[in-house]
Amino acid sequence: MTSFLSKSFGLLVFWLNFGNPVHFTVSVGSTPSSGTIIAPDLNYLSHCAINQIEAAWGQDEISKEDKMKNKNFIFSIALFLSIFIILFSCGKQKAKWQGTIEVVDGMTVVKNPKEPMYGEDVFILEEELSIGEAEGREEYMFSQIRHITISEDERIFVLDSKEDHIKAFDKEGKYLKTIGTPGQGPGELDRPSSICISQSELVVLEGARRFSVFSLEGEFLRHISTKETWALRASMDSVGNIVLTEGVMDPEYFHYMAKKVDVNMNLLYEIAKTPAPDARTGVNPFMPFAYWQIDEDDNIVFGYPKDYEIQILNPEGTIIKKIKREYDPVEVTEQEEKEQSEDSPPQIKYIFPKYHSAYYRFFLDDEGRIFVQTWEKIEGEEIYYHDIFDSDGKYVVKVPLRMRPIICKKNKLYTIEEDEEGYQYIKDTKSPGKSDLTYLTQKPRSQVV
Repeated sequence: MTSFLSKSFGLLVFWLNFGNPVHFTVSVGSTPSSGTIIAPDLNYLSHCAINQIEAAWGQDEISKEDKMKNKNFIFSIALFLSIFIILFSCGKQKAKWQGTIEVVDGMTVVKNPKEPMYGEDVFILEEELSIGEAEGREEYMFSQIRHITISEDERIFVLDSKEDHIKAFDKEGKYLKTIGTPGQGPGELDRPSSICISQSELVVLEGARRFSVFSLEGEFLRHISTKETWALRASMDSVGNIVLTEGVMDPEYFHYMAKKVDVNMNLLYEIAKTPAPDARTGVNPFMPFAYWQIDEDDNIVFGYPKDYEIQILNPEGTIIKKIKREYDPVEVTEQEEKEQSEDSPPQIKYIFPKYHSAYYRFFLDDEGRIFVQTWEKIEGEEIYYHDIFDSDGKYVVKVPLRMRPIICKKNKLYTIEEDEEGYQYIKDTKSPGKSDLTYLTQKPRSQVV
């Protein structure tokens, strides 16, 4: 039963951590009804999480042996151009938005139709640089990129969870330094899972139990303990408060609690409580998981994709906006069920739904746009459509993105990409049956917003 729940929690970890596995310290005992809390096999948990990540990101063609042996991730940065400028430059007239906006008790509710404002997939990216080498200079080699963050002066910080360190590059892609070494002491990193920048400091979440804080120049400053909180995912806002998702192993109700706390882990407010996988009742591998990000104004953008709705909470925790969209649910295919069942312990009881959740996850840019990754994809390819909402919450356009986007800042889309060899280059691409999705090799003359 331990491995049974471990498998489902491996799936869970992916959803909460952008595909970044963390190790767990609790699990359910061997008797389904007992609710006993015991320590699991951490190596097995990590193994399960990596399997789920590979399947979810379409990376299962790459063997785990290759991942262990090769340092060959390519980190790519593409210039993101304003959709509106692109449309105007193509001689298109601005379409009329068909949704509604109303204010109810001080909260703005934006209701979007099924179709976006623009009916064509029009999106232009230009490769600006790539960082990463399969062979050559050690400074430009990665084992397992887990997260990226960008400073105001556009320095690039890349977290390599397998190497337990962070590499810093300038905005031109030149290597600057390596921050952290493996270990548990001051300045050392133990199973790091995510990074962010707060108050001009680099904050690293480690093993769900502590943060390490460095200066942007790489000097270790302090540790912050999560105390009794099991922080599966966490980030810090601009004033040092922490938004996190906690795993709660209540025998009556396994769940996640998204909440905001101060630096001493004192509760400021709860955001939402949502279900966690429970081996005692069967595991839905496609169950919706709550997701959130912090925007440039310290608002929390939160979504639980049981329905197509995204909420925006102000820093004090009040919901100030809801963004909704009508949608057609995407069916779970027989192939997806088969892939989930393969290599699973026989005691796992899967409960497959007919449909996927309303969406998968989302990321933000610093202009207030929201990019929502849906379950809709180009037939025969692992290229998923993203719904893009403007800063008002209007559904503007949907675009297929081949790469794995991480962060969008100053009109630059930072992505992690791999091919069958472990790395991938941006090139001209045409989406089957759709309008061209072009990755330009020369910067357009259009104004960049």
